[in-house]
Amino acid sequence: MQNSHRQQGFLKLPNDSMLKTIAVATCLCLVCSLLVSVAAVVLKPLQVKNKLLDRKQNILLVAGIEDPSQTVDELFQKIETRAIDMQTGEYTDAVDAQSYDQYKASKDPAFRVSLNKQQDIAKIGGRAKYASVYLVKDGDQLDKIIIPIRGYGLWSTLFGFLALESDATTVSGITFYDHKETPGLGGEIENRRWQASWQGKQIVNPQGQVMLGLIKGKVVPNSPQAPYQIDGLAGASLTSRGVSNLIQFWVGENGFGPYLERIRKQYQESVSVLPLSTLSSEG
Repeated sequence: MQNSHRQQGFLKLPNDSMLKTIAVATCLCLVCSLLVSVAAVVLKPLQVKNKLLDRKQNILLVAGIEDPSQTVDELFQKIETRAIDMQTGEYTDAVDAQSYDQYKASKDPAFRVSLNKQQDIAKIGGRAKYASVYLVKDGDQLDKIIIPIRGYGLWSTLFGFLALESDATTVSGITFYDHKETPGLGGEIENRRWQASWQGKQIVNPQGQVMLGLIKGKVVPNSPQAPYQIDGLAGASLTSRGVSNLIQFWVGENGFGPYLERIRKQYQESVSVLPLSTLSSEG
């Protein structure tokens, strides 16, 4: 009865009274917070699923695998996902390659490898001990290697994938799927024509030194350095520098360098061995 009188007394308060304004605002905030919380919980599985789907789509895009008649999941069955130990460059079963989140692991002290200022040219703070790589095969033969890349540009961390041919030296493609760079300037990293200019470029020279990067202006086609150069992004020098740095980090000794060097050696050994049929015909 007493509560009923209090409720009636509250309702009789003027609408512009301080107490009634604060009470209504508080109730509204509580209701809105509850709705947002419920929506976040309900939608989280869908968000995770869409994020994974987008990741697969970008891997398929950079791999050059397209078929409108098949779903993303069906096409992704052509991709072999493997986990590697970043220090040794060897494949490992220490983590589940399918579910492993390299970015999340890079923030976990148990999996994180800290980088000093000289090493951290990509400005990522640290990397994970293990990473996932994505392999495209033609039968039993390796056709393409796809590695995840990330690094800081002007305004944000750029996330993408770099695809290499089976020699682990020649670029097959590149894509960036998440960033907050300026549209029309740094945002041109999404430009398909610019991305296509990466195809056929070399990440290292014959001596194994990492060379690939963006330059200021346009690449001179007949220049001796042309195989290692990409057109810079006009009006986006800091984003251009960030892209160069992240590429050189991830294909270098502190990134996937040990793994790529192992693949290069295997490739060179395979091409140096001629089939018996070839030797017979030459004899």
